[in-house]
Amino acid sequence: MQLVIRDENQGPYLSRVLAYGLTEGLLSNEQLGQIKAKAILMSLKFADKFYNKYKMHLLEEAAQDVIGIVSIGLMALSDQNHANAIALLLNDDGVVKSFQKGWGMLTKVSQYRLHGKSIYGNVDKILLDQISSPPDCDEWQGWVYYQQALTEHNRQQSINALLAQFYIAGTFDPIDYINLESTLAEAVLYRIFFDGKKVRPDLKRRMTRVELQPQWFSLEFIEHQTKAAFAELPNELAAAIRLDLGKNFNSALLRTLNFSRSYQELAAQNASPERLERFEYKEGLIGLLGWPIYIVM
Repeated sequence: MQLVIRDENQGPYLSRVLAYGLTEGLLSNEQLGQIKAKAILMSLKFADKFYNKYKMHLLEEAAQDVIGIVSIGLMALSDQNHANAIALLLNDDGVVKSFQKGWGMLTKVSQYRLHGKSIYGNVDKILLDQISSPPDCDEWQGWVYYQQALTEHNRQQSINALLAQFYIAGTFDPIDYINLESTLAEAVLYRIFFDGKKVRPDLKRRMTRVELQPQWFSLEFIEHQTKAAFAELPNELAAAIRLDLGKNFNSALLRTLNFSRSYQELAAQNASPERLERFEYKEGLIGLLGWPIYIVM
């Protein structure tokens, strides 16, 4: 394994920190050699655990994985401060702690990305490939890919929390709930129609029996219902979800409420399922928020 010392603005974070340490006199050649030795040992252990059973010749790939994992762990532990990073690496367990931190970060954001078994256990292979880096690459984007994965993880976690709080568990296909804003909107819409009950996949079937109230059709009422839904969530989660909502959330939900009235009128005329579906499709092209997209046969 080589750790190439390049310009401090290039390459993986670990290489950039080491270049900074030499430039600023914070790191001697002897200390650099010790850090490299620890990184080599970490690569050997990583290869032994994840590669040797399958690909015994891929020590170089294991080393590149270690560089990427240590880099994101080091960025997190040092708050992306080079001097702090050097101080950490000079500790006997600095490389190990950085690796453990990075591996834990990748494990967390891989929670909703894993599809079947992986030789990397709880870390998504595609994400690890994006983090992994040769020591002499010109531009390392591992931290950017991690942040993207973290954003997606937080969004999925928020959706799962909404489903647990407002939906009847086990009755929905997760592929229908890939949008945080629409997931919350459906919960608010259903609660308006059915007096706060948890969402079931029966809205379209029950629409003809819903007695629509005139006071529902106002932005003030919808805003009040949205606030009531947020009040049932933990403060931290509610704050995170609010950040993901568009500024027209309430007005879009009001439009869906008006669409629901037209849908009810059409269904009351014994319109065929095909006609109702065409109506949904036409209105959906313009934009509906919170109207369920699943099909009830």
